[in-house]
Amino acid sequence: MTSTDRLHASDLDGQSPITGLTRAHWGDAADRMLLSLRPYASPDRSGFRLPGRTSRSGERSDSLEAFARSFMLAAFRLKGEQGADPHGLAEWYADGLVAGTDPTSRTRWPRPDELDQAKVEAASIALGLHLTGPWIWERMRHTERAAIVDWLESVVGGWYPPINWVWFQVVVETFLRSVGARWSLEDVESGLAVHESLYRGDGWYADGPERAYDHYAGWAMHFYPLVWADMAGPALCSAGRRREYAARLRRFLDDAVALVGADGAPLLQGRSLIYRFAAAAPLWVGAATGESDLDPGLIRRACSGMLGHFASHGAPDERGLLSLGLWHEWPGMAQDYSGFGSPYWAAKGFYGLSLPDTHPVWTAAEQPLPLERADTSRVVAAPGWLVSGTRADGIVRVVNHGTDHSTPGDDRTDSPLYARLGYSTATIPPLVGATLDSPWDNSVGLLDAAGNLSHRNGFIALGTSLSDGVAIGASRARAHWVDTSADASADHGSGRSGAVTLGPWITTASALHGAIEVRAVRVEAADRDTPEERELTLEVSGWPLAGGLQDRLYIDGDAVHVRSDSLLSQVVPLSEPDRWSGSVREARGASPLADLTVVPVLSRRLVSGEGGVHVVAVTLCGSGADPVPADDLPRIVDVSPGPVAHVVRIAWRDGTLTDLSLPSPTRRA
Repeated sequence: MTSTDRLHASDLDGQSPITGLTRAHWGDAADRMLLSLRPYASPDRSGFRLPGRTSRSGERSDSLEAFARSFMLAAFRLKGEQGADPHGLAEWYADGLVAGTDPTSRTRWPRPDELDQAKVEAASIALGLHLTGPWIWERMRHTERAAIVDWLESVVGGWYPPINWVWFQVVVETFLRSVGARWSLEDVESGLAVHESLYRGDGWYADGPERAYDHYAGWAMHFYPLVWADMAGPALCSAGRRREYAARLRRFLDDAVALVGADGAPLLQGRSLIYRFAAAAPLWVGAATGESDLDPGLIRRACSGMLGHFASHGAPDERGLLSLGLWHEWPGMAQDYSGFGSPYWAAKGFYGLSLPDTHPVWTAAEQPLPLERADTSRVVAAPGWLVSGTRADGIVRVVNHGTDHSTPGDDRTDSPLYARLGYSTATIPPLVGATLDSPWDNSVGLLDAAGNLSHRNGFIALGTSLSDGVAIGASRARAHWVDTSADASADHGSGRSGAVTLGPWITTASALHGAIEVRAVRVEAADRDTPEERELTLEVSGWPLAGGLQDRLYIDGDAVHVRSDSLLSQVVPLSEPDRWSGSVREARGASPLADLTVVPVLSRRLVSGEGGVHVVAVTLCGSGADPVPADDLPRIVDVSPGPVAHVVRIAWRDGTLTDLSLPSPTRRA
C-alpha cells in the first residue's frame, strides 16, 4: 500500500470516527512529502530546486527555504520516533547541513547577515537541530558543528522587523546558547519585548503594529513562545513568563478551534495561505505542552480535518509536492516574498508527530468540532470578528469589523485578504487582476460617476458584542478612491497606494445570526472638503462563489441569489426594496477555487445629501440550500433616527430582537 493510499484509508470505526486519520496516516503523509523532495535535491543535498516561480530573494534563497522547512518536518518525524529512521532522514539532512554551511562550497547557503530571508530559515535550522540532537548534532564532527555555528552566529546583533520575525532571532540565539556558542541576551530580551508589544488581549496577537490579524497569530506568535520556553529552560524563560504564554495560548485555542470548518478547511483569510495546514500548529503546541483546555481528541480531529481537507483537494499534488497555491498550483495566492520552497512552512502543521504514539492526542478518540455539536456564535474582540458556525452545512463565517492590515486613517486600497467584511471556510475573495484594486465582494461602498468603487481601509472600529446569541459589530470608514497606477510596490498583504479622492463617511453595522448577516449602512457627508454635489451609488455585495455555478444570476423580486453545486450566496434588501436594483459581478481567473467567481450585488442611487439608514440581509448557506424564503429572513421592526445614532431594531425568525446602532461620524472643525 502506498503512502497516498494509506492517507486515504480510513479508521472510521476506531479512534478516528470523524476524519478516519490516525498517527500512521500522518506519518505516511510526512514521509511522502519528504521523499518526494529528493529528486529535486542538489548533489550535495544542501537544497532543493522545485518546480515553480522564484521569490524576489532569488533561487539560492528559495532552495535554502525548501531545505530548512522540510528539515523541520524531518526533525518532528525523528523526534517522535526517537531516532527510528527507515528513510535515512538524519543522514540526508546532516549531509545538507554540512554542505550548506561550508564557506568554501559553491552551493553554500546565503548567510543571515547577507540575505534577510536566511534569517527566517535559520530558525527552522536551529529548531530542527535542537529536536534531533542525539541523531544529528551529537554525531557531527567538531569542524562540521563549528561551520554550522558560524553560519547561525551571523544573526547575533542583526536587525529584525517588529513582527513575527523577532522569534527567528530568539530561537536561533537560544540554540546557540545551548551549545556554548556566541549569543546575545540583549537580542533575546529585545525580541521578547517586541512580541509582548504585539499582544492585543484575549489570547490574540497582531503580526506587527498594524491591524494584521491572520494565521500568523497561531503558526508564529503562538507556535514559538512555548516551544522556545522548553528550549530555553527556567534560566532564560521565567516561570511567570511561561505561565503568561500558556494562558494566552489556552484562550486563543478556544477561538481557533471554532474557526475550523466541518470539512477541515481553515478560515480563508490573511496572507501566506499557501502554508495550508500550518494552521494546525498552535493546536499541536497546546497538546504537546499540556497548555490547552481542549480535549485531546478534539485537537486531533481539528488537525486531521485540515490535513484531510487539503489532501482531498490535491495538496500535496500527484508528485507529492506542495505548490504555490491553496489546493492546486495557483501562483496568484502567493505574496512577493514567496517562492517554490515557501509552502513547506506547512511542516509546522506536523508538529504533532514530535509526540510519541502513546501521547493522549494520538490515543484519545476524536471529538466533534464545536459546530459539529451545535450552531456556534461568538465575538473575537481583538480582530473585531463576528463568528458564526452552522451545523447544517459545516461552514464558519466571519464578519469583519476590526481587521484591515492597516491603521485607522490609512487611505490605501482595501486588501482582499484582510479588509473585506466577510470571510469563511468555504469562500475566498478574488485575488488578482482588477479585483485587487476594487472591493469586489463582501463590501459596502460608493460608486462614483465613473463606476469606481470606494474603499474602507483605515476604518474606525466601533466595537463588537454578543447579545442573545447574535454577534454584533460596527465600523466607520471614510469612503475614498485610490489611483494605484503608479504603485509598483511588493505585495506583503497590505492595500496599495496612490492619489486619493475623499468621499462621505460610511458607518456599517452588522448582526450575524446563523447563516444570515443583517448589514445596516448610514452614509453621511461629514467634512467640509467633501464635494456637496456628486452622483453616488451605494453598493452592497455578498459572498463570492466559485466553481460548479448554476443559476448564476437569479433575481426573485428584490433578492439576488447566486448558487453553486454546494453553496448559496444571497443579498436581499430589508429597507425600501423598491429603491434597490440587483446585479451580479463576475471575475475569471481570480480565485484559486475555480476559474469563474460570481458575487451578488445590490445597489441604489443616493440623492445628494440624503441621510437615513439602508439595510440588507446577506446570506451564505451550504449543502445546496435553496434561497432563504422572505418569511424566514429577519425584518425591520423600527428605525429610530437621532443626532447621536440611528438605531435599527431587527426581529429574527426565532423571535430574537437585535438593536443595531449606527453612530454619527465625528465632524472636523
